[in-house]
Amino acid sequence: MTFASLWQVLPWYLQSTVLILVVTVILILSVAYLTLWERKLIGWMQLRRGPNRVLLFGIPGTRFIGQPFADVVKLLLKEIVVPAQSNKALFRLAPMITLIPAFAVWAVVPVAPMYAIANVDAGLLYVLAMTSVGVYGVILAGWSSNSKYAFLGAMRSAAQIVAYEIAMGFALVGVLMASGSLNLGQIVNKQSGGFFLTHWNMLWLFPLFVVYFISAVAETNRAPFDVAEGESEIVAGFHVDYAGMGFALFFLGEYANMILVSALTSVFFLGGWLSPFTFAADSAIWHLQVPYLGKGIALMLGDGTHWLVAKMFFFLCVYLWIRATFPRYRYDQIMRLGWKVLIPVTIVWIAVEGVFAWFHVGPWQAMR
Repeated sequence: MTFASLWQVLPWYLQSTVLILVVTVILILSVAYLTLWERKLIGWMQLRRGPNRVLLFGIPGTRFIGQPFADVVKLLLKEIVVPAQSNKALFRLAPMITLIPAFAVWAVVPVAPMYAIANVDAGLLYVLAMTSVGVYGVILAGWSSNSKYAFLGAMRSAAQIVAYEIAMGFALVGVLMASGSLNLGQIVNKQSGGFFLTHWNMLWLFPLFVVYFISAVAETNRAPFDVAEGESEIVAGFHVDYAGMGFALFFLGEYANMILVSALTSVFFLGGWLSPFTFAADSAIWHLQVPYLGKGIALMLGDGTHWLVAKMFFFLCVYLWIRATFPRYRYDQIMRLGWKVLIPVTIVWIAVEGVFAWFHVGPWQAMR
């Protein structure tokens, strides 16, 4: 019996369980190596080496493999300290509330042509709901530890996330208007057509794309929007009292959210698994006389999960580039950008999209 036939006879709940385990393991490994890539990339930008000492069992050439596992072991061996005057139940629960939504959203993210763990018609609403839950973990962590520094960081984070959540939601309203669907797979399919996906983002949704990505950086509390954990002002923000695995869960949640945001940005605005060179994929076999090479090039140029991974990697590198380039904003600057710049831009562009739809311009041509 082949693997495909065996997979087909499995009950749906076993198939879902296996897919969930696979996605979870891949995400955890991606987070581990994203931390290493961040330290190396920022080191190169700042003309230094970055981590270069840890080897896997002393084997030469394995320093890129061993460093993430050394970091994990270090965090596992650290003592878990619970403050005496804290709300101990909520103090332990807060990191899990932050982490779980970052993993749960992947249930509706299409990683291949029209394929997701749960192909939900209201997937966009599910994404908005789950990405909004993470802020509760931040607020509970700051409040339950009974520390003024942690509470101040939690309040900063709550105000920041509320401001940028509105801008992010309005940007996705524009995506909904252009696609006419809440299903993430159908949103990707609507972007097909034209050279380098010009049918969609490059011309018609570019302002919303910029607003969404900036809001996503602020939502994940990454530099330069990391006032919630500003080391020079409030020590370490909402997780100042966490150590060991409690801190590791917050750390894992932050980087898992970075990977998630990169995937969602690719799906909503850059075509997800769609290839920008589809026009060349069909002709690659005919232009090359070497059969296997031509077929391989055609597969690489055609649609597939590898394009989603490549776009996610690009956005993750932009994340790290922003951290290495921009200084931390003041709190009032962050609030001003969210309320007075990004939200008005999204509202104006939604009105512009309405005009485009009325005159059947761009993605709305099919409405004629």
